[in-house]
Amino acid sequence: MSEGVGSPFTTRDVAIDEPREREVLIDVRASGLCHSDLHIVESGYGFPFPAVFGHEIAGVVEAVGSEVTTIKVGDHVVGCLIQFCGVCTTCLSGRTYECPNPQATVRGPDEPSRLSAEDGTAIASGWGLGGFASQALVHENQLAVVRDDLPFPQAAIIGCAVVTGAGSAINTAGVRVGDSVAVIGTGGVGLNVISGALLAGATHVIAIDIIDAKLEVAKSFGATEVINSSQVDAVEAVRELTGGGVDHAFEVIGLPATQEQAIALRRVGGHAYLIGIAKPDATVTLDTSLAALVSHASVQGVSMGSTNLKRDIPMYADLYMQGRLNLDGLISQEISLDDVDEAYVKLKKGEVIRSIITRF
Repeated sequence: MSEGVGSPFTTRDVAIDEPREREVLIDVRASGLCHSDLHIVESGYGFPFPAVFGHEIAGVVEAVGSEVTTIKVGDHVVGCLIQFCGVCTTCLSGRTYECPNPQATVRGPDEPSRLSAEDGTAIASGWGLGGFASQALVHENQLAVVRDDLPFPQAAIIGCAVVTGAGSAINTAGVRVGDSVAVIGTGGVGLNVISGALLAGATHVIAIDIIDAKLEVAKSFGATEVINSSQVDAVEAVRELTGGGVDHAFEVIGLPATQEQAIALRRVGGHAYLIGIAKPDATVTLDTSLAALVSHASVQGVSMGSTNLKRDIPMYADLYMQGRLNLDGLISQEISLDDVDEAYVKLKKGEVIRSIITRF
């Protein structure tokens, strides 16, 4: 857990409440270290502290609340940070990732905290999940039931890296057979953009990064071309490879410079998708000249790959078990709870793709 913005991750015992109405108690078997949790700990973004983070989680259901209808004890489940009410018009249309009432999945201010310290101090569950722990108490809407033969480390990654990356290509962009794609950033999410684009039928999938070792990994995931943007002008290189730009450019880093780069990679009529989390005060410059307007190109922010988690997470599980989705290549190491800080240092240096907590 983290005590506050800028604080390191520490391990301590906390009390966990019994599941209420629509809550599910999970025995956590695997929890992935996503960069998003580190962003929150380093910059805050208005999140409450102290908090247990960890939103890529998989485990087995130990107990359910009295009103849970979609999950039972013994089910294998994957958590996802998408929070939705399930009853508004947006949810009923299938766009649960755009639900205007995400607070429906968290406890109210007049209710006891799901987690608490020995002295009774409330401890927040980051993203409503709190997966850097041996147990987690989660609303059933944030969980998807998956097949029992899916390994837990691979299952955990599906809940964020896969749905965000592959979902951005398949759901948000609607990549079609023959399309061209560029991906800026080849970490866990970027590699899954590559996987999703290939599943959708893209013929050119160009990976862009500044670390050669990561570009080699991108090749192993099926990237048809790779560009080290520290050595060449990536925009010019992509335009030369594609004859003017790509149909779909994805940015998964969250830096204004790379966001503007993604925008510049579009062909006439192309699209740029901003996935990476930028700092709260980050801005980009957008060309709104007549020439830009008549190019029919677009820029879109993407949240969680436009994912319907109850539908998509089991689908990705099936694709992995069929040998059609590479999850094994995402896992760099399995670690214990005490190794989180060290693993995040490696992630920031680009030395690992995903570290998975499997020892609690």
